[in-house]
Amino acid sequence: MKGLNLLLLLCLSSSVTLVADENNTTLESFLSEYKNKQFEYEYKKSEAESAKLRDSWIAPLRLNYTYSKSNPYATEQLNESAAIRMDQPIFQSGGIYYGIQFANANKRYSNLSIDITKRKMIKDTIALLMQIREISLQIEKQKLTIKNADINLLEKKEEYLNGELDSGFLDNAIIQKNSVMQALYDMQTKREKLINNFSALSDLNYKNLSLPYFEMISKSDFLEHNLYIKESDYAVEKNRYAKDARVAKYLPKVNLTAGYNWQKSSHQQFSPTSPSFSTERDYYDYGFRVSIPIDINTFRDIESAKVDFFKSKVMQKDRKRALSLLYDQVINNIKNFDKKIALSRENGKLYQKLLDDTQKLYVSGYKTKYDVQILTNSLAMQKIDTKIYKIEKQLELLNLYEMYRKGDK
Repeated sequence: MKGLNLLLLLCLSSSVTLVADENNTTLESFLSEYKNKQFEYEYKKSEAESAKLRDSWIAPLRLNYTYSKSNPYATEQLNESAAIRMDQPIFQSGGIYYGIQFANANKRYSNLSIDITKRKMIKDTIALLMQIREISLQIEKQKLTIKNADINLLEKKEEYLNGELDSGFLDNAIIQKNSVMQALYDMQTKREKLINNFSALSDLNYKNLSLPYFEMISKSDFLEHNLYIKESDYAVEKNRYAKDARVAKYLPKVNLTAGYNWQKSSHQQFSPTSPSFSTERDYYDYGFRVSIPIDINTFRDIESAKVDFFKSKVMQKDRKRALSLLYDQVINNIKNFDKKIALSRENGKLYQKLLDDTQKLYVSGYKTKYDVQILTNSLAMQKIDTKIYKIEKQLELLNLYEMYRKGDK
């Protein structure tokens, strides 16, 4: 097992690019062994429940055996009997067919529901990894902010001691320093919580993992291969067969009946003075039974099944519309992050130009080393902002990949 984890770690430590037609194995490897095992049992349970539902139309054979003793007279009497009986439906006005089709549709729906739950957990795990990297960058940026606050405090202190500023400016600089330090402590606490949450879902070491890279998905592709839309499709199919099976439940039904019986009696007497006798016999019977239920709630029951079917069709259309709007919102968010990235890069160029000019002025004695250090830190913060926006952009795409799986039929 350690060897397998090491192999996964080596694979995931390299750059992982997830394109639209990629298999989902890479994503699934983020989950811990225990989590994957739980989902394996969920699939096995679904398989067993579906098989039970599919074959529920097959009636059980009933086996009976009785043994009794009695002593109404002087001689003890023994009675034994055994029977095997069958009462098997062979025609249910389509009920058998619709029942089997419902079981198969319910299996597809159940398995896909498990897939969606697993996919969400994978998404949560990767999101935690991205958030750990994001907060780590924010901590790095905050430390640079603290350096600038330190420089500002030193400058205010020197100016105060030289009589150039009153104590209020120095006090504000101290308050600013304390504020950015407290913000750093909050970020570090948040980072530890994210790490603990990630470790609860994954066996992998977050320090050695490269972030997966998600590429853009077209809207048509996203909707065509969407797990939630597929789930709605399966729900419609399942409810359609459930409706048909419900109707057949109240139509004529034919059962094949058959049985084999065996009886044995020993030391039987009709009266205390009559002689005892013993008998043993066996016989079979077979035939058929036709039945049709007459229930006051027949039409209400059928109507309820129809309502479930029509409701699932409405929910199917509603979900498609909601997911279409979600895609538009994600794309809009991504465009905004692209604007922020572009702005951060422009600011970076501006800070780089200011830093170059300030370094020249510092050499000439017109600027202090504090000016150079502040601009150096500010330039580094702009570069960190760019990295943070890229991660936030990937988090938006992750929302799409949670629902997306190509290859489903």
